[in-house]
Amino acid sequence: MCKYALLLTVTLALSYTSFSQLSAGTYFEGGLTAGPMVFLGDLGGHTGKGTTFIKDYNLPTTRLTVGAFIAAYPAEWLGFRLDLNYGGLAGNDQLITPKGGDEDTRKNRNLDFRTKIGEAFVAAEFYPTVFFENEPTDVQGRLRPYALLGIGVFHFNPQGSYYDSTTHQTSWVDLRPLHTEGEGFAEYPDRKEYSLTQINIPVGVGIKYYLNENINLSFEIIHRKTFTDYIDDVSTSYIDPALFSKYLPASEVPVAVEMANKSPLRNVPGSGYGINGKRGDPTQNDAYFTAGFKLAIRLGAGNGREWRNSTRCPILRF
Repeated sequence: MCKYALLLTVTLALSYTSFSQLSAGTYFEGGLTAGPMVFLGDLGGHTGKGTTFIKDYNLPTTRLTVGAFIAAYPAEWLGFRLDLNYGGLAGNDQLITPKGGDEDTRKNRNLDFRTKIGEAFVAAEFYPTVFFENEPTDVQGRLRPYALLGIGVFHFNPQGSYYDSTTHQTSWVDLRPLHTEGEGFAEYPDRKEYSLTQINIPVGVGIKYYLNENINLSFEIIHRKTFTDYIDDVSTSYIDPALFSKYLPASEVPVAVEMANKSPLRNVPGSGYGINGKRGDPTQNDAYFTAGFKLAIRLGAGNGREWRNSTRCPILRF
C-alpha cells in the first residue's frame, strides 16, 4: 500500500507542477457529473465463470454516483482534470440465475455486500481528432471524442446483510472488523488486514459536445482498476469458524460465523462450502466503473478569446 501512496503523491505533485506551469493561453472548466456506478468483482454475475468485466453486470446492483470536477486545458488536444466523486457499490449472489454451470457455485455461496465509495483522481484527457480539425479553437457545435488516463484514491467500507435468528430481523453490519477470511489471524499469515483506503487507476473514453464556447456536455465511461480484492470482503477461502472465538469479542463471534459462511450447504459434507472451500477468486482484483453525464462551464478563456455567448446555430463537426 505504501508504494501506491507514494505513486499517488508523485502524480499529484507532477499534476500540480503541470497546472502551475500552464501557458497564458490555458483555459479552465468546472462542472458536475452524475451517472451509474457498477461493481465488478466476486459477488453476483451471470452464466459461467465469474469475471471482472461487463459480462457479470447485474442491473439491480447499480448505484448512483455524483461528483464535481475542475479541468485545465493548455491546448485543445490536452487537458488535466481533478475529479471528486461519491457513490456506492453492491453485489448479491442471489441475483444469479442458476443454469447448471459455475454460476451455481456462486449462487449457493449466498453472500451479498454494499459499500459507499468516495474517490478523488487526477487524469489527463486526450482529444486526438483536434489534429484533423480546421480552426480547433472554434469549438461551438463541435463533437470531440477523447480518452482518459489517471490515478486516484478511494475509500470504501463493505457491509453485509445479517439475519438475527433471535430477533428475526435483518441488518447491515461492517464486514472488515469480523475478519471473515481470517485476515490478520496468525493461522493465515498470508492474509493481511486490508486497508479501506486504496489506489485506483481510472481508464476511460468519452465524447464531448460544445453547446457554445462556454458550455459543453459530455458522456464518458471510466473503468477503475484497483489493487485490492476486498471491496466486497470476498477473496480466498472459508476458514475454521472456531477461530473467531479466539480473536473476536464474544458478542461478535456469532455474527462473524454467520457472515463468513452463509451458504445453505455449509454443513453438507463434501459440498465445498466447508473449511478451505473456495469462497472467492484471489487471482482477480475487484474493479468498478461509472457511466457519467457531465456538464462543464468555462471559467476563463485564453489565446485572446473573450468570454461571450454566440448566437450561431450549432453544427456537428469533427
